[in-house]
Amino acid sequence: MDAILFTGFPGFLGSELLPRVLARAPGAEAVCLVQPKYAPLARARLDALVAQHPELVGRAGIVEGDIVQPDLGLGAADELKARVVEIFHLAAIYDLSVKREPAMRVNVEGTRHMLDFAARCPKLRRFQYVSTCYVSGRFPGTFTEDMLEEGQAFNNFYEETKYLAEVEVQRAMRGGLPATIYRPAVVVGDSTTGATQKYDGPYFVIQWLLRQPKLALMPMVGDSRKTRFNVVPRDFVVDAIAYLSGRPASLGRVYQLADPDPLTIDELLTELGRCTARKLLRVPLPLKVAKASIEKVPGVYSLLRIPSSALDYFVLPTQHATSHARADLAGSGIACPPFRDYSDRLVSFMRAHPEVGSAAMV
Repeated sequence: MDAILFTGFPGFLGSELLPRVLARAPGAEAVCLVQPKYAPLARARLDALVAQHPELVGRAGIVEGDIVQPDLGLGAADELKARVVEIFHLAAIYDLSVKREPAMRVNVEGTRHMLDFAARCPKLRRFQYVSTCYVSGRFPGTFTEDMLEEGQAFNNFYEETKYLAEVEVQRAMRGGLPATIYRPAVVVGDSTTGATQKYDGPYFVIQWLLRQPKLALMPMVGDSRKTRFNVVPRDFVVDAIAYLSGRPASLGRVYQLADPDPLTIDELLTELGRCTARKLLRVPLPLKVAKASIEKVPGVYSLLRIPSSALDYFVLPTQHATSHARADLAGSGIACPPFRDYSDRLVSFMRAHPEVGSAAMV
């Protein structure tokens, strides 16, 4: 049986993407590459998926390995390589505060190992790679889907290493690798249920507001009426990847899965204030002062619980064009919903699920 190899399972996107991909590939099985320490969680999540989707019985399994190892820790794996027709590479460290060494090892070296593995799969039809809009770094202006190496500076090692990884993928594409690249913006929970596996990004602000009385202090950096913050719900990203990955026309394309009309920081905070029933008292601060306070003043981080790395996105000078994505999703019924349409559900889920954390899977 043909095999579709997934990395990043049982993560935020991979868990939802797997059954949708198998639904359009009835003659294939999913093989999930999972680190041994996550194998019990992966098996439990796979069992839950099979219970929810009985058509997956006998069509999804787990192999223990690691993308940071040559040959993915699988050895020769000749039988698997002979069956792989498609690879979905989602595994990465999604953490704005990550140190450079682990980010290089997982995001860059791990992607190189995946590309090496893909080159040894004789039946491979597509390498589906999940990048990020923030390979753009601090590019001033509009960053298009056809842009990558623009001399941009980066806010953190997450951005830099995802950029370096995409450089590797695009180099392999120029060398003949059949691939498609997807760049999501900041991904939050499901637009229908609010469900998520991790609280980061705008959730840091929601948590801060919910811990305060009805009149809530909100530190502000930069020009909140000018800077835009691009948020997309998980279901939009998963639906878009599932749809685009099955289309011949998407071969060789790069898609920025972003909101084409994102809210400004000021509009976003006003909306979160409404959702949390808080009136915001905005307190302007210089960016350097705000970051230094979080990083160096005792008690500030434990009070705010907002990492200093998140503040860079309140002054980001970059917007992300979505022309390829919108053109190729036209007629599919898949489009990014406006943040205001589902923001209440994000807050409701967070209120109901305080046990969900902010730590990245590494």
